Formats: sequence, structure tokens, C-alpha cells
Amino acid sequence: MRLLIVGLGSVGRRHLRNLAALGQHDVVLLRSGKATLPESELEGYAAVHDLDAALQARPTAAVIATPTAMHLEAAVPLARAGCHLLLEKPVSHSMEGVDDLRQAAREGGARLMVAFQYRYHPGLQAIERWLRSGAIGRPYHARAHYGDYLPGWHPWEDYRASYSARADQGGGVVMTLCHPLDYLPWLMGAVQQVTASVGSRGDLGIGVEDTADALLEFESGALGSVHLDYLQRPPGHHLDILGTEGTVTWDQADGAARLYRAASGAHEIIEAPQGYERNHMFLAEMERFLAVAEGQEPPMPGLEEGIRALALGAAILESSRRSARVRMSR
Repeated sequence: MRLLIVGLGSVGRRHLRNLAALGQHDVVLLRSGKATLPESELEGYAAVHDLDAALQARPTAAVIATPTAMHLEAAVPLARAGCHLLLEKPVSHSMEGVDDLRQAAREGGARLMVAFQYRYHPGLQAIERWLRSGAIGRPYHARAHYGDYLPGWHPWEDYRASYSARADQGGGVVMTLCHPLDYLPWLMGAVQQVTASVGSRGDLGIGVEDTADALLEFESGALGSVHLDYLQRPPGHHLDILGTEGTVTWDQADGAARLYRAASGAHEIIEAPQGYERNHMFLAEMERFLAVAEGQEPPMPGLEEGIRALALGAAILESSRRSARVRMSR
């Protein structure tokens, strides 16, 4: 199939490398000319510089890896043209335009998958299986913590100019580190209400929030908490879920998932596979997307799940702005 990549920053290039590793070389690059990374790894690929030219290349599938606020500019016309999409998370920077994307996908028959790569981490997949089997009884609380020092992400550029730090490009810690807003509903079910506080509590000199804390009330009656920040050194990303019959935990630092069964006092650990690296999540995600584009597998997560995560992020920001509890719409 012919593939299109829209946006050639660090994540767009990661997807390009992974497509090559999976034997996909018929790739067209839609370039803005604003990349701060070396040109050498893009040599040999066909390039276009506007969306009309990209559509004329008739791609079967496309990866949208532009700054968050620009996602829908490319995603809507491509979906309407029937191009299957891997859309970088989050779907957009706000709920505005989301219905247009839904409609475009229906009109074009496009299949859309949202790039929440932690769905493909073997540790979180183990936790999903444990929860589904009732290994810890009824979950009553989930706690996700994700802190990562923004200036350390891309040492080759001024972090203050990156999309993650710019309000006009959809930055801010809530939307940029939104992975828990996807995997918590995946594991715990739909969120009913949100109470949150976000703000700038560090010394990064950016115009977006660098810290967020949210209390989630799930429809099941369980509670959850999410902490996100751009400040933590060293970074930390971990999850704990407490149940009536035990506990499950996961930590990105070692990749392991751990289960404690209260009835037996037994511990079970599922280690990350030997040699496991962060890019393995992205590779597994891309393999799935290629199968989605070929009609062999359903998207994971699909557009509606991606919109659910976006709506949760929007509710966190609204709750903080209003200093009020926000009820999620169905």
C-alpha cells in the first residue's frame, strides 16, 4: 500500500523508521519545511508540500503527526477521501471539529486508529487481562502518575518553542501526557465526573499548564486519580489499581506488571520481555495499524475511544477553570 506521513518531527520520523522496519517503503512525506531535525534520514522518499498534492498521490493510509492543534486540518479531508488514518494522540486540542472528523470518516469509509501506544505495552496488557478475569475482585481505586521533565525531551531544540509548550499548537501537560486518560477508561470503564486542578508550578517559563491533578469518578462507582507534570526528574510513570481481592501495579521503569492476590497472599510478576525497548510499543502499534488499513483487524483504540480521552482532557481543563466538578456527557 502507499502510505503518507503528515508531519516529520520526532514522532513522525519514528513512524517512518518503523514502517521501513516492517517492509513498507512506498511512503510519501507531506512536509512543512519547519523541521529542526537532520534531513539525511528523509532522503529517497517522495515529498509533497501541500495537502492537495498529498491527496493526488492517492495514499491508502496516512499517519498524522503534526502538532496537536493541526491534526484535524489534514485528518478531515484525508478521511473524507477514504484514507485510513493513524492519528497521533490526542485527536485534537479541543472538542471543536470532532464531529466533522466523524462525518468525514463515515462519508469516506475510512478506518481511524488513535496512537495511544501504551495500549501495546505488555505490562498494561497483562493488567487488562487480570482485571477482565476478576483477579483482584471489584476494582475500587486506580492511581496513575506520569511526570517527565519537558526540557529533556528534545535536547536539539528549545523546549519553549515545541508544540508541547505552546497553547496555539495544543500544548500543555493535560493533552500532551494524556496516555492515562486513554488507558484508565480502557481498564476501569467510563468516567462519570471529574474534579481537577491544573496550573504552572515549575520554573519552565512556558505559557501552558505544567502540572495537573484530577479526581475521577467512574460509572462503576470506583474512584481514580491522575497526576501529570512536565517537571519530574527523573521521570516516573506508574499505575496502581486496588481491588476488593488484591492489587495490580505497573511501572514503566522496569516494564513489569505485578499482581497480589489477597486470598492466597501470592504475588505474580510479569516481566517485560528480554531486550524490551520503548520503541517496541510503537512497532506493535504500527503493525496493528497496517492490519487495520488492510481490513484485517479493528482499530485499537478507535476514533470513539480517542474522542473519549480527548473529552476527559477537556473536562479536566474545564473543571480547573471553573473550580467545579464536571459531569461527562454520554
